[in-house]
Amino acid sequence: MTDQTTLEQEIAAEQRHLDRVYARLAELRRAAARAERDGYRLAGVGTFGALVERDAMVFHAAQRRHLLDAEHEGLVFGRLDLRDRQVLHVGRLGVRGDDAETLVVDWRAPAAAAFYRATPAEPLGVVRRRTISSSDEKVTRIEDDLLDPEAAPPDMPVVGDGALLATLSRATGRGMRDIIATIQREQDEAIRSPGSGVTIVSGGPGTGKTAVALHRAAYLLYADRSRYAGGGILVVGPSAVFVEYIASVLPSLGEETATLHSLGSLFPGMSATRTDGPEVAAVKGSLRMRRVLERAARDAVPDGPQELRLLYRGALLRLERRELDGIRDRVLHRGARRNEVRRAGFDGVLAALYAQARRVAVTGLPEQRAFEDEIIERPEFREFLKAWWPRLHPRHVLGWLARPDRLHRYAAGILSRAEVGLLAGAYRSLDAEGLTVADIALLDELDALLGKPVRPKKANRDPFQLSGGVRELSTFGERQRAARAAARERPDDYRDYAHVVVDESQDVSPMQWRMVGRRGRLASWTVVGDPAQTAWTGDQEELDRARDQALGRRRRHRFTLSTNYRNSAEIFAVAAAEIRRIYPDLALPSAVRSTGVDPVALHVPVAELAPATLDAVDAVLAEVAGTVGVITPVPRRDEVAGWLGDRGGARLQVVTSLQAKGMEYDGVVLVCPGEIRADPGSGVRTLYVALSRATQRLTTVEPTG
Repeated sequence: MTDQTTLEQEIAAEQRHLDRVYARLAELRRAAARAERDGYRLAGVGTFGALVERDAMVFHAAQRRHLLDAEHEGLVFGRLDLRDRQVLHVGRLGVRGDDAETLVVDWRAPAAAAFYRATPAEPLGVVRRRTISSSDEKVTRIEDDLLDPEAAPPDMPVVGDGALLATLSRATGRGMRDIIATIQREQDEAIRSPGSGVTIVSGGPGTGKTAVALHRAAYLLYADRSRYAGGGILVVGPSAVFVEYIASVLPSLGEETATLHSLGSLFPGMSATRTDGPEVAAVKGSLRMRRVLERAARDAVPDGPQELRLLYRGALLRLERRELDGIRDRVLHRGARRNEVRRAGFDGVLAALYAQARRVAVTGLPEQRAFEDEIIERPEFREFLKAWWPRLHPRHVLGWLARPDRLHRYAAGILSRAEVGLLAGAYRSLDAEGLTVADIALLDELDALLGKPVRPKKANRDPFQLSGGVRELSTFGERQRAARAAARERPDDYRDYAHVVVDESQDVSPMQWRMVGRRGRLASWTVVGDPAQTAWTGDQEELDRARDQALGRRRRHRFTLSTNYRNSAEIFAVAAAEIRRIYPDLALPSAVRSTGVDPVALHVPVAELAPATLDAVDAVLAEVAGTVGVITPVPRRDEVAGWLGDRGGARLQVVTSLQAKGMEYDGVVLVCPGEIRADPGSGVRTLYVALSRATQRLTTVEPTG
């Protein structure tokens, strides 16, 4: 019997099981559809109880049918042969036969834990672990790990090169690789850590931190759906590019209820992708900015009225700027929030006017209440109030920092002269170029300082109410479903998440930690990152304090990932040599595979940089079947993208060295690495990140002369 025949026989055996699973899945789908139809028929009974029962049946049946449809592709991906001769197939959701026999174990279930945790040193009762690859409903490949040879029957076949290394050798595709079938024990322990408290996962490039974070979100939803789906899970990544990259992962794990945001999109209604230089980002990210913003939030409106003049019953009533400023300062004492105390400001102006009217002995002066009613009705007074104390959006107040005189006044005694100069230069282009990612956290801080304008509460809209007062004909079940949907709908500025995941946490500034922390006050947390990859150049003690304040006093569960599954040993050796420049004793992860292909380092004259880059990209596109990332210094991104045009189509992505955080490509062309390294703050660390993005091929193109 040849190895090829053995492989074919084993694939055929797995195909027979897969056929049973999909046949059963078709039965379950038909049953769910029947339940929907039967639910609607209950309406004919006409009783209130029948309508309620109908609604529940239809809702749950439709939900089940959607789940079965969503998990069709790649449903079964693993098999465990245990010491007790039991065989378990592992997949995206649990499936039982009509006789209650377990056909597939859900990957999140405790029974499936050994698929990820078992090792030859601790097989956990597993003799053979098999990874199953399929396309549509057809088995295409199997890979075996024999974990307990002594317990293996003499006739047990073992095929393939081992699941993990085989998976790592394949192309990743445009979205993030779904690694359910290749999670290793140290990753699985972090994924299944207690749901309460804070799970902190650290590890170098390629150790699977992001995969752990996302699989943990899916696991928590599975383990306690009422808590985590009800309160919601927020996943925060460093950039919009990164969020797009991971967007398909949770749905592929059977979860569609998590909310994904980049640090530049967390504040509702505003988003930013532009980044500041490290020095400016360090100033904007510092906790000292809160004190600067506090002063701004209390200041007079630019170009607002300097005085109030009213003619009342022949007497001129006048409030000068000093008096108006005094009213505003008294109302805003002890942290009062400006948008929430507008009425108190208005009352202060009316009281000052009445006091003045009494001092000048206005003829026929009525009681204060009547006086105020008269004044409030005057259009010119209303216009004054709107101009003097308007409802302020955080974006308005942030714009005040673009005025050098105001910025110097707000920052006096808080920021150094050099730091004020950096901010002034950055905000000079605010109107022309828009917000940066660091500004979003400042908007969130201003929102907390200003508060929400007091507005009349809107009545709940009836979804079945048409124009003209006509009400659409609807069933009781339809009205109940609409009510449930309204209850599940979250506001744009939702802040009561049950769990918060922060990826690439080493790059979250102190002010950004405050922003994220406001959304996780009631939450448990998963925080993943690598200090060696940080781009933060500010005060580390301040950063630690802000992070600890956001996470609170919750119990910490710490995990360290030590194996680099992404990079070949040849590629990671180049990245490791770079980070050793500043951290010679840093414990780095171990790369577990070798391709025998060394990275290519090109040195070309400056005039030949563009054509050399194009040639390098063409070569890498030809050598790998999957994605290619072209990584550039931040200022060169648009220039390099212009050289490339539509080369490579969807396979090719041009990103800056900062946008490359958390990303993974089959091949990378790194342009001008020396310019990235030259940044005095985080240059070496940023270059370390860029050099460790590739799984198979790495080419650097360095201009000389």
